[in-house]
Amino acid sequence: MAAIDDQPGFRRRFIVTPEPGRVRTDLEDDYHCMSVTVHHDGTVANLIEPAMTRVPWTTCPGAEVQLVQTFTGVALADFAARGEKKANCTHLHDLAVLAAAHATDDAPIVFDVLASDPVDGVRCAEVRRNGETLFAWSLRGFTILAPPEQAGMRLDDLQPWLETLDPKLREAARLLRWGARMANGRIIPMARQSDATKMLAGRCYTFQPDIAPKAIRFDNIREFSDGTAEPLAERIAVLNK
Repeated sequence: MAAIDDQPGFRRRFIVTPEPGRVRTDLEDDYHCMSVTVHHDGTVANLIEPAMTRVPWTTCPGAEVQLVQTFTGVALADFAARGEKKANCTHLHDLAVLAAAHATDDAPIVFDVLASDPVDGVRCAEVRRNGETLFAWSLRGFTILAPPEQAGMRLDDLQPWLETLDPKLREAARLLRWGARMANGRIIPMARQSDATKMLAGRCYTFQPDIAPKAIRFDNIREFSDGTAEPLAERIAVLNK
């Protein structure tokens, strides 16, 4: 089988850029391009700046206000426990939590998540931190086939295993789980993904019952696995200067 980099599939990149008094996290994948900047005093977030460049639904930008309300004035150490994830854009929410976790770091971090399209129902998925592969899974649907240590586990039942990991590995495994779920969207016909009222109610900001009827799906999916582009290319260029 070809290396995962050479297989068609889902690509997702996170960049965490800490600076004195603020930390920015960026995300780009097939469906999204967005960022969150958390300004802080080393302990508490005093300003939250979300930005959405590319989103799947017309209603998604409304979630920026919700994110500001959720995290302004919150201690960085309490971001993960703050809750309200489903009331937010889940992607902005997780970017904010990722930012808080690395607010006082002294160097940027690049996470890459790759998930191949299924072949005979099986796909591969990897997460890399600054180019180093930390986890690589084979999956059928949402069940891990390999490596043996995780074989038989479902993506939605990983929490007990995640809790056994070192925090840095736990973070990477969560990003991989999240990306592997998102990758499934590539094999679902767009017609089944274009009515927000038929999606899982309440799962995120756009799928709230009072918002979903207003949501219109954008046709702005990007393909990063064909070698013609890479996620967050401009941000990577800035880091490499």
